[in-house]
Amino acid sequence: MEYRQLGRTGLNISRIGFGCAAMGGYDYGRVNDEDSIAAVHRALEVGVNFFDTADIYGFGHSEEVLGKALAGRAADVVVATKVGVAWDDRGRRRRDLSAAYIRTAIDNSLRRLRLESIALYQIHWPDPETPIEETAGALLACQRAGKLQSIGCCNFSLGEVAALLSKCRIESIQLPYSLTDRRALGVLQRCREEYDMATLCYNVLAQGLLTGKYNQDSRFHQTDLRQRSSIFADGQLAGNLSALEQLRLVGARHSRTAAQAAVRWALHHPAVTCAITGAKHAQQVDENAGGAGWSLSAADQTILDQAYSV
Repeated sequence: MEYRQLGRTGLNISRIGFGCAAMGGYDYGRVNDEDSIAAVHRALEVGVNFFDTADIYGFGHSEEVLGKALAGRAADVVVATKVGVAWDDRGRRRRDLSAAYIRTAIDNSLRRLRLESIALYQIHWPDPETPIEETAGALLACQRAGKLQSIGCCNFSLGEVAALLSKCRIESIQLPYSLTDRRALGVLQRCREEYDMATLCYNVLAQGLLTGKYNQDSRFHQTDLRQRSSIFADGQLAGNLSALEQLRLVGARHSRTAAQAAVRWALHHPAVTCAITGAKHAQQVDENAGGAGWSLSAADQTILDQAYSV
């Protein structure tokens, strides 16, 4: 496994992170909790030490399962979770970065995760209704109380990053980035080069499409977010599948899968600290981890760079 420093924290995190959205059993279909726990244990075995979840994933269930899986191992890992999407008893969601919500949410996350302090507490999405001064003040108060160690943000624009940085230190930004979606690259580069922030990338496998398991006939059901995702929509699917074929060809030359080539492509860019990949089973952890420890040739990199028209 490869490792990089998390911003200025002094913590080293695995360049392949374990994304825990599927573990919630909601946004990516049903999942067996015992399979999720086995996947976390396998991740530890192969050197993954960065686990990224959110209180909204499965309405708290992802945090609960992760906390159970890491029982007795918390000192060996870096756990990141998120705040800012509240929900009610009917599962309706809303943005909320008010001080009152943050105070309640962090205590709930600590309880579910079985932690005394959260290594990286991230704003999940901007909340235009709450002044950034209020949000930053609440996070700093939690930091002073020892409930969180470092602050991060997700899905922020450069302007929003700058506004938050004027109020508190941010150690990371998390944005979607993959072979088929490179829109965030400029923000990632600026945050890494100018602000010395860690850059965490999600959707590196395009919600599973770049694993090769899905095609134009794939259907998703119930609460699975992919049934309404633009990645699988008619307007983008053909181009995404074309890029997948190039990943298969490049991966095969290195005895790697398309998914491993997709992860390696993302990690190749110096602006990327960590590629966050999800897993429902231990076997998927092994495949994801196979994106580390090897390199693409310059020719391979050019082929993949040109495989998808941004």
